[in-house]
Amino acid sequence: MKKILILYASYGGGHLSAAKSIQSYLEKYHQDVQVEIIDCIKYISKAIDKLTTSAYREMAKKIPYLWGRVYFDSQKGVLKHVSSRANKFMAIKLKNLIKEKEPDIVVSTHPFSSQMISYLKRKGKINPILATILTDFASHEQWLIGHEYTDFFFVSNDNMKKELLDYGVAENKIHVTGIPTSSRFFEKFDKTSIYNDFGLNPDKKTILFFGGGEFGLGKQRTIQIFKSLLSYVKDYQIVAIAGKNEKMKENFEKAVVELNAQDRVKLLGFTDKVPELMSISSLVVTKPGGLTTTESLISHLPMIIINPIPGQEEQNAEFLENHKVGIWIRKTDNPDDVISQIFSSNNLIEQMRDNTKLLAPKDSTKNICETILKTLSI
Repeated sequence: MKKILILYASYGGGHLSAAKSIQSYLEKYHQDVQVEIIDCIKYISKAIDKLTTSAYREMAKKIPYLWGRVYFDSQKGVLKHVSSRANKFMAIKLKNLIKEKEPDIVVSTHPFSSQMISYLKRKGKINPILATILTDFASHEQWLIGHEYTDFFFVSNDNMKKELLDYGVAENKIHVTGIPTSSRFFEKFDKTSIYNDFGLNPDKKTILFFGGGEFGLGKQRTIQIFKSLLSYVKDYQIVAIAGKNEKMKENFEKAVVELNAQDRVKLLGFTDKVPELMSISSLVVTKPGGLTTTESLISHLPMIIINPIPGQEEQNAEFLENHKVGIWIRKTDNPDDVISQIFSSNNLIEQMRDNTKLLAPKDSTKNICETILKTLSI
């Protein structure tokens, strides 16, 4: 039986989501393949995992501008060197995992694991097929260190392919597939039941507002934009999701009462019904993480983009705007002006919805898996 090892790291939810999507497809359609998924940093050291993931979350949440500096500076100079050396050091420990599991293929959804495996391959310590899945809409050099020893790169769009080619990656390694996503976003749901389950009006269009998320960024700005929607878009109903951010939910509740909008707002904490809610929505308000962005595109939902983390999420926001599937409310923008302009246009939202259909490959997970498995003649 052939073995596939999927490696990720817990810096944001998109890396794990992509890994789970690959695992789910392989286990469902290829029972003759043994699949295992492992957090590579946690395997190497639980202490390092706790320290670095906590540092990432706190920096992205409390001083995001500094995270942006770290993100861009890690492509050059001292930080690039330090990051590369650290991953080489950690690769020595990861080697034990590869020796133990003996995978035929390693699938990586994070640049750290890609670097470590490529380093071990370069040193002749291991020799599995290495497939790297980039989980955003713009590339970063950390994904590409050791690309000579990576067999596949799976990217979300043609512009990323060009970026990899310019960096020197061989064209036959690059596949434009989109980002792997849960199969639940392709299900056909009973929309009447969804409206009933959430107490929504089936005769009103729905805006899905993600206000909490992993970091709960920009609390005051988020509430400001939420109030603008309540004030200027009274013919829509809003489903506002605060996630596990209880403080954000409290602020949503205060805004709803203040603007007397109880009859057109549904407030939720954490929910696992995002695919169902997207299926009945006309628009999403969200920060542009790779995961939510991909899910929105697959659901053909235009986006109002808020609070991107400097670095990869700002690059995602620029990509979405450039491809006319989203509108980014920047820090210097007046939300009232932007929102009133969006909803006063006769067909802007429909135009953005049509554009999403050009950016959302439906079979990304399938195409990634089948492409990889061809190398094993499966």
